[in-house]
Amino acid sequence: MFSRITGTGSYLPAKILTNHDLESMVETSHDWIVSRTGIHQRHIAADDESTSDLALQASRRAIEAAGIDPQQIDLIIVGTTTPDMVFPSTACLLQNKLGIHSGGPAFDVQAVCSGFIYALSTADQFIRSGQSKCALVVGAETMSRIVDWTDRNTCILFGDGAGAVILQASETQGIISTHLHADGGYKDMLTVAGGGCGVSRSGDPRIQMDGGSVFKFAVSVLDSIVEETLSANGMQKADIDWLVPHQANIRIIQATGKKLGLPMERVVVTVDRHGNTSAASIPLALDTAVREGRIQRGETLLMEGVGGGFTWGSVLLRW
Repeated sequence: MFSRITGTGSYLPAKILTNHDLESMVETSHDWIVSRTGIHQRHIAADDESTSDLALQASRRAIEAAGIDPQQIDLIIVGTTTPDMVFPSTACLLQNKLGIHSGGPAFDVQAVCSGFIYALSTADQFIRSGQSKCALVVGAETMSRIVDWTDRNTCILFGDGAGAVILQASETQGIISTHLHADGGYKDMLTVAGGGCGVSRSGDPRIQMDGGSVFKFAVSVLDSIVEETLSANGMQKADIDWLVPHQANIRIIQATGKKLGLPMERVVVTVDRHGNTSAASIPLALDTAVREGRIQRGETLLMEGVGGGFTWGSVLLRW
């Protein structure tokens, strides 16, 4: 038994914050932001929009695209680092908003920007083992709620949004392999120290990042995950039709595309419009490319990402 993506969906809040808007908030400029990140704008959730609200809109679109009844969903996994509350999980809140009361499991995965990769890999294992037949996998974030809007090094990067996929049991191979990694030794390079329940709970509840170190680490581990994924499946770089990367920084994306020998026309890029939406970025990019008609059935996709923790991973699949 295999698992296969049968529908995608995404949602972006209505409010757009451009680089020019940021010029009036912090000491920065549109040209400076674009030259270092590739970002032109990002979406910001309304005051009355929560992470589960964003997830709900993306999920409904994925359900519609897959042509299924929501009651078929027997597993919900939400990748998020900005949950609505400590508990219940955002996945349980989403399950209720969808009107699903079948008792199927629903839980969150916290791997920051790798959250969707972790969630999709987990759902794949549920389906391969026969424990699930139809999973809803979501990446959803309201990163604007944990951004320090006075820190020009981080506030320019992040945005809000959600992406979702329906993953169903299939006799035809969809997901080929998944590869997950983490190393907590790099925990201080990208962190939100406050807001938890540990001894540092009174620390700063906003994003803190050593940008240069994060960039070097990301390029290194994404290089290695590409090699690992190809080697594990006896494939060559030329076998990959599309790269769907985490949308953190255009320079990181370009470096990974170059590693695969892919022209940028075969790399899905949405960072210019969305900014870094953490766990939402990969499913947002996937849905964008699918709905634009670029990704076609039968093509081979590589998704990869890296996030605080540090976590990193990949999903190789045949569309």
